[in-house]
Amino acid sequence: MTENTTEVEETFETDADGVAYTSESDASADTPARPATIAPGAATGRRKEAVARVRIVPGTGEWTINGRTMDSYFPNKLHQQIANEPFVELQLEGRFDVIARIHGGGIAGQAGALRLGVARSLNGIDVEANRPALKKAGLLTRDARVVERKKAGLKKARKASQFSKR
Repeated sequence: MTENTTEVEETFETDADGVAYTSESDASADTPARPATIAPGAATGRRKEAVARVRIVPGTGEWTINGRTMDSYFPNKLHQQIANEPFVELQLEGRFDVIARIHGGGIAGQAGALRLGVARSLNGIDVEANRPALKKAGLLTRDARVVERKKAGLKKARKASQFSKR
């Protein structure tokens, strides 16, 4: 039996300290693998009772929500992180200005609605490049969970008064 093996020769060089390294370098983390399309986009996001109408335009990363800054509208860092998630996923932080009008619901619902609106508008800008990453992260899926309605004869949707035999 004959074996046909081809060996790949790597050339290693040593620096002043005697550490070996190759002359080939990987793509740097600070340089994006692909140039991102920078164009304006708009979309609507919903979560619970909250509705967010979102416009993104090329800019410096400034957020305007109902005429206020992100820090004043969402003082909780968790809600800011939720809203910024699509940009982090696509490594586009600071490349777009976000203008949003949000109404209805509470703070958490509004942050979720804003996240969906931003993800949908980024998806609309460049579907081929942005959609796979956004879809894999679950950012394009509308969270359909809403509050269950109250039923007659019960205190809440499912809570009943304590049963008494006599």
